[in-house]
Amino acid sequence: MELNDPILVHWLDWDLLARLGIAAIIGLLLGLDRELRGHAAGMRTHGLLCFTSAAMTVSIIALYYEMDAERADPLRLYEAAGAFVGIIGAGLIVFSKGQVHNLTTAAHLWLAAVIGIACGAGQWPLVVIGTIISLVMLSGLRLLERKEQGRLRGIPHEEAAHGPD
Repeated sequence: MELNDPILVHWLDWDLLARLGIAAIIGLLLGLDRELRGHAAGMRTHGLLCFTSAAMTVSIIALYYEMDAERADPLRLYEAAGAFVGIIGAGLIVFSKGQVHNLTTAAHLWLAAVIGIACGAGQWPLVVIGTIISLVMLSGLRLLERKEQGRLRGIPHEEAAHGPD
């Protein structure tokens, strides 16, 4: 079977469109939090990384089915992609005046890549659970942190939960 065989991947393959489209949408959604907080990697970066990871996964699956089983080692491509995402993340992390910045953003980019891979592989339970947990961790835990910081500083409970006006 050839790589361009229309049975494997074709232009109007709804499964392919769903895998790539959902990856792009989830990537944009994951990047929204970072975008709203003015971090270096926002919606476009997360969206592109998640989409690219899904496209890479679909391509790897197609290549795997085309190659001989003895020569096929698709995990090498994932290793290269992991190194690439690691380099991007390392470039984002800044140590300044005794403080580390953008560590959460770098970790979130890694998560966007993993969710993109899961979308490309059609692992929908992993996609849904990973997206929900990451959104809860970013947004929900921030509310708990504000409440706890406010309690320690003596700020009333409601003001700490919603932030200053």
